[in-house]
Amino acid sequence: MGVRLKKVQAFTLNEMIVVLLITVIVVGMAFSVLDLVQKQMKSIEGIYDVKLEANNLRQSLWIDFNRYSSVFYDEKDERLHFSNELGTKQYEITEQGFITEKDTFDIQLQSKKFYFNNELSSTGRIDAIELETTKETGGQRIFIYKQNAAVTYLNQ
Repeated sequence: MGVRLKKVQAFTLNEMIVVLLITVIVVGMAFSVLDLVQKQMKSIEGIYDVKLEANNLRQSLWIDFNRYSSVFYDEKDERLHFSNELGTKQYEITEQGFITEKDTFDIQLQSKKFYFNNELSSTGRIDAIELETTKETGGQRIFIYKQNAAVTYLNQ
């Protein structure tokens, strides 16, 4: 009565090592792609933050240009002065950006130009401002203007 041994079907050690190596290669490629996607997302997030900051500054300046009747630029102090019968507001222009009483806009400027009656003005009353940010902060152009009321010309 011979006992007959039945061969169990299974994978060999060589086959298991090949599968393991292929799995390691695929997982390594997946992590490489994931790292590239994360870097790209961080880059996009940084660009978005810069553009959002510039848009917030643009919106704040536009609101103040249209809320206040008088706008002055003081070249010596690097300040924008907004005023009307109800109050005043100031923007301090620094190398790091714009500072107001309640807000800080982290935008570095490459150039700034001020206008009154479509003429370049270095100081005094203004009715338009043109800002250009540095390449590091998006290289955006911000142009804000307001319609002058008759009172503007009477008080000169």
